[in-house]
Amino acid sequence: MCGIVGYIGDKQAAPILLQGLSKLEYRGYDSAGITVRDDDAPAVVVKTIGKLHNLIEKTDEGKALTGKCGIGHTRWATHGAPSKTNAHPHVSGNCTNSGSGVVESEVVGVHNGIIENYQELKAKMERHGYRFYSDTDTEVLIKLVDYYFKKYKMGPIDALAKTIVRVRGSYALVVMFADYPDKIFVARKDSPMIIGTNKKESFIASDVPAILSHTRNVYYIGNLEMAEISAGDVTFYNLDGDKVEKEQTTIEWDAEAAEKGGFEHFMMKEIHEQPQVVMDTLRKYIKEDGGKYSVDLSDVGLSDEEIKNFSNVYLVACGSAWHVGMEAQYVMEEFGDYQVRVELASEFRYRKNRLPEDSLVVIISQSGETADSLAALRMAKEKGIKTLAIVNVVGSSIAREADHCMYTLGGPEISVATTKAYSCQLVCMFMLAVKFAVVRGLMEDQEHYLKELLTIPEKMKKTLEDKERIQWFAAKYSNAKDIFFIGRGIDYAVCLEGSLKMKEISYIHSEAYAAGEMKHGTISLIEDGTLVIGALTQTDLYEKTLSNMMECKSRGAYLMGITSYGKYDVEDSVNFAVYVPTVDEHFIGCLAIIPLQLLGYYLSVSKGLDVDKPRNLAKSVTVE
Repeated sequence: MCGIVGYIGDKQAAPILLQGLSKLEYRGYDSAGITVRDDDAPAVVVKTIGKLHNLIEKTDEGKALTGKCGIGHTRWATHGAPSKTNAHPHVSGNCTNSGSGVVESEVVGVHNGIIENYQELKAKMERHGYRFYSDTDTEVLIKLVDYYFKKYKMGPIDALAKTIVRVRGSYALVVMFADYPDKIFVARKDSPMIIGTNKKESFIASDVPAILSHTRNVYYIGNLEMAEISAGDVTFYNLDGDKVEKEQTTIEWDAEAAEKGGFEHFMMKEIHEQPQVVMDTLRKYIKEDGGKYSVDLSDVGLSDEEIKNFSNVYLVACGSAWHVGMEAQYVMEEFGDYQVRVELASEFRYRKNRLPEDSLVVIISQSGETADSLAALRMAKEKGIKTLAIVNVVGSSIAREADHCMYTLGGPEISVATTKAYSCQLVCMFMLAVKFAVVRGLMEDQEHYLKELLTIPEKMKKTLEDKERIQWFAAKYSNAKDIFFIGRGIDYAVCLEGSLKMKEISYIHSEAYAAGEMKHGTISLIEDGTLVIGALTQTDLYEKTLSNMMECKSRGAYLMGITSYGKYDVEDSVNFAVYVPTVDEHFIGCLAIIPLQLLGYYLSVSKGLDVDKPRNLAKSVTVE
């Protein structure tokens, strides 16, 4: 949520800031703004409401603003409605022009996150003569920095440290001081922030794509840490004002990985990238030795002894990552002799239940910054429970704080609706299921399962060949008002994700149900023309789910069925059939989800919607 960029170097800042903000549009926003300072001249602030192109036009693509130091922001409204006044950057002065234009203020800044005690702090500032022009918690934060800077006549780092001590909440804070025109200062707690450098320039961003075309050398600033940034150089500090040494990380992603590569939308590109990134992820952990395959978790740091001693596994996640957990639960419990529970992070973190000390909490998150998942991780660690992170972003908060980390090799995922990250997470969970079963002496034929997993990428390519039929079907149902997804077991988990894709990007109301639950109330919603999509990939459950679908058909529903080649012929039962290649049924969800990803995509396109940036949504939910 929200996007931050910053630049200081030997080039004009504004065009670089605008380019960086454009790379962060997927994070979700309602307004945008930048501020640039030209040497000792006052800062110039420009803010607009709506899409980024409004800011680009207003600044003549940044050419209207001179200066080699600046910061920018795309805002997702939390405190205060979307408006030019509430847009960032904010200033410390008592402005009458909403903080825009040429500003003489000492401090100008932007902020991601939520300040929970902002009303208390605002009242304090008002008692000291500060006046507020916006409804935001960010303006309070900027004025608080200004207050400590002036009251104690201290440097920016000390002023930030005093501010941090008074603030409750989460923040990625970036500020510029009038007295320090050649520096930018930052502070962080929970909200993501990276700092990149090359010989003559430094960059600040909420996420890697914003700076990838300029540098791959980045630092990850820790919680309750601050930094002083100048052209080509960064110094980090802790709350005591002591310097902190940090290692630089090299981002392995190619800059082109964050581009559309000829596709109309990032989502379609990322759907097509699934075979490659899934294979990359599988090859990272499945090793071959003399024709024998095994799962190697040495990079994860999870020992066989630890695996043997876990009595319970909790899979904790949000959104699509939670659906990964739902699907993995069926496989892990069948393969293992341990209890597996799938928990929504937003619920798990507030539960009062006692976790057995010999449990493992697995946190699944693409970004590694999801607020509820991060809080759940910290709660588990406070209770002394071992934690394992499955994340896509190297160096993210969850990756750094978990006891063990299993990285997916999905590369940058730009579209808000996840596809390739979901698939990579899924195969990671399947590999864990096999590894746990082998270590605990419950599986003698791991070769079969691992070889089957390694066939998935090619079978994904085969599944994508059917996209024209799905595009035709989507055009036919673009005016649908309600869609129901039904399945049992693993198929039910697939339906949960398919339904979410539908809601996220096509804005069509859809629900996923365990097929056996349809008769317990939901079937009353079925009427003539209602689309019911059934997943039919599990041999033991096929006939029962098909019977549930036929009950819907007898009440006027139009049926779409997804099953596997050669096993079933559903043409006579459903109105539209989609087939995926055959693979071991424990893993077939990796293939069955692809037609549903494509269906959601094509429905969105046919309705003329913004596929990559759906309304009201953000790629990474970094606030509660």
